[in-house]
Amino acid sequence: MNYTEVKFPGLGIDINVSPVAFRIGAFEVYWYGILIAAAMLLAIFLAVKDSKKLKVPTSLVYDFILVAIPCGVIGARLYFVIFNWAYYSEDFSRIIDTRSGGLAIYGGIIGAAIGLYIMCKIRKISFTALIDFALVYVPLAQAIGRWGNFFNQEAFGTTTNLPWGMTSSTVSAYLSSHCPTLDPSAPVHPTFLYESIADLILFIVLVIVRKRSKFAFETACVYFAGYGFARFFIEGLRTDSLYIPGTSLRVSQLLSLVLCLAAICYIIYIHAKRIRRRKFPARLYAAEEASSGKGSGKAAKKEEAAEESSVAKAEDAAEEAAVEAAEEKAEDKAEETAEEAETDKEDKDEASE
Repeated sequence: MNYTEVKFPGLGIDINVSPVAFRIGAFEVYWYGILIAAAMLLAIFLAVKDSKKLKVPTSLVYDFILVAIPCGVIGARLYFVIFNWAYYSEDFSRIIDTRSGGLAIYGGIIGAAIGLYIMCKIRKISFTALIDFALVYVPLAQAIGRWGNFFNQEAFGTTTNLPWGMTSSTVSAYLSSHCPTLDPSAPVHPTFLYESIADLILFIVLVIVRKRSKFAFETACVYFAGYGFARFFIEGLRTDSLYIPGTSLRVSQLLSLVLCLAAICYIIYIHAKRIRRRKFPARLYAAEEASSGKGSGKAAKKEEAAEESSVAKAEDAAEEAAVEAAEEKAEDKAEETAEEAETDKEDKDEASE
């Protein structure tokens, strides 16, 4: 494997990295793919785990995964290809060559959102409720996946004098060929690191917001506002941005600004209108319970035991009440007999006088 020496001169740190993690025969396995897969698996694990705590049907989480991942990958690739059409139009076979890179996070989010919206419409499920639950895990996956850019030595920014500036032979070669106005020997902004930190903070914020918010689409809007805000500034530093054809406008920077402003406006709107998040249909929970034979059997046994216990308690209470009533009746009769005897005695005494 070919290693590249990555230097952080201001920190006195030198690291040797390779985009290839290991080989299986002639097949190379890249760190980028490993990190993306690990990020997805962690997000899935947490979503399934939290679904039980937040009372979200687990079966719906699996359906979400089966739809979101393929639609997200397709969307991420199409987004990148569309805004690099001059390159891909020369050879259409490049479009399916994902091992050479070319996935855009915004395209992935758009693709996944479209797929999930269609799924929710078909199954008559609240789209906003599903997105508010699931989107929380996206920035966590992004935070992990961004480190793939570090191993590939890509997605970095312009030159900087900051102590955490990064440089390598790959960075210098890229600056020489694509950024003639920049000094190829100077360190650059590690923008992948900036975004990874921002995504991790955003994940923590979203966990808190989801727990406390009752408004429809608010958690999702916090994601779009937070990520849009961070990405707007980070994208302005990058040297590999996608541009709107024929303009000097960076696609992701413009989209970040629009999403951030739209999300803030929508948060204000739902609070003003008090639009509450809808719950998932009861049929999803019923179907899940029915499909779990063991779980439903246990539930039935618990229900039966509770019913027997309540019947026994009712019988005991009725018996106690009957005993108390009989005792009270006996006491009343004894009192009446005593009063009658006393009255007879008084009558006899009066007669003898």
